[in-house]
Amino acid sequence: MGKKLKALNKDLVEFIKTQKLFFVGTAAHEGRVNISPKGMDTFRILNHKKIIWLNLTGSGNETAAHLLKNNRMTILFCAFEGKPMILRLYGEAKIFHKRDQKYDEYISLFPKTPGSRQIIEMHIDLVQTSCGYAVPFMDFKEERTQLKSWAEKQGKDRIEQYWKEKNAKSIDGFETNI
Repeated sequence: MGKKLKALNKDLVEFIKTQKLFFVGTAAHEGRVNISPKGMDTFRILNHKKIIWLNLTGSGNETAAHLLKNNRMTILFCAFEGKPMILRLYGEAKIFHKRDQKYDEYISLFPKTPGSRQIIEMHIDLVQTSCGYAVPFMDFKEERTQLKSWAEKQGKDRIEQYWKEKNAKSIDGFETNI
């Protein structure tokens, strides 16, 4: 059944590499809790205690706002095929924008993706596995292409304007520092 570990091990790294979807959970001290699904080729393991993920343009920017108020983050993976498992990564995260040196340092680790907005770095302080027996089997069909197509059509200037209009504040009115 479930285990608690201080870091990722080889088997968990391999499990993560096969996943097509992960969920990010964040919350400020007040306001709403946010859980956001993430897909595409946006997750990297730097070592057994540190990961990064590429945050793409979306209808909101809750993760950025929450991390400025409270740097706790949980990442969840579920096995939808093969051996059942749920994997949670708990830790503290930092957000890097295009203007930050760390963003420049990390962006080359990802494929060029229009609409790339921020990179989040998380230091893992707890890894937890659980059985996943109730997670259904689901088949991966393909990645959706709408976000890439939309971002390409917008171009850099219109995306940056979109960020100012739609991504500058969270739904609770917190700044995102976009």
